[in-house]
Amino acid sequence: MRFSRALKVAPILLLLLILFTFANAKKSADVTQLQIGVKHKPKSCEFQAHKGDRIKVHYRGKLTDGTVFDSSFERGDPIEFELGSGQVIKGWDQGLLGMCVGEKRKLKIPAKLGYGDHGSPPKIPGNSFVAVVLIWMIVTTSMA
Repeated sequence: MRFSRALKVAPILLLLLILFTFANAKKSADVTQLQIGVKHKPKSCEFQAHKGDRIKVHYRGKLTDGTVFDSSFERGDPIEFELGSGQVIKGWDQGLLGMCVGEKRKLKIPAKLGYGDHGSPPKIPGNSFVAVVLIWMIVTTSMA
């Protein structure tokens, strides 16, 4: 009797185990493409970011487990760089194009557009997917 009950329950448990495995794999799997989420868009967009523009942004970088590895918010000092020039990781250069002043975005950046195979030890392991929340502050110089 117990054996037949176990035979009935075993397939259900196996199915649940498989579903759980796939659900967790999907959460932590390497994102292969840059994902851009707009969290806030200003009412008007007088200027959009283009390649060659010098911009300032505040950011908070996190790993998939939620660990913050860097944040300009805590320092109170936004980063300034030329968009599209390779001064920041590729995910930023691509993910900020078309962003409006005052807009808030969340970028999900795959390793190939982030810190690559080697990461940025000790805070960012190799092949890490990173999520970055960015708020574009100002344009300091426009090439447009």
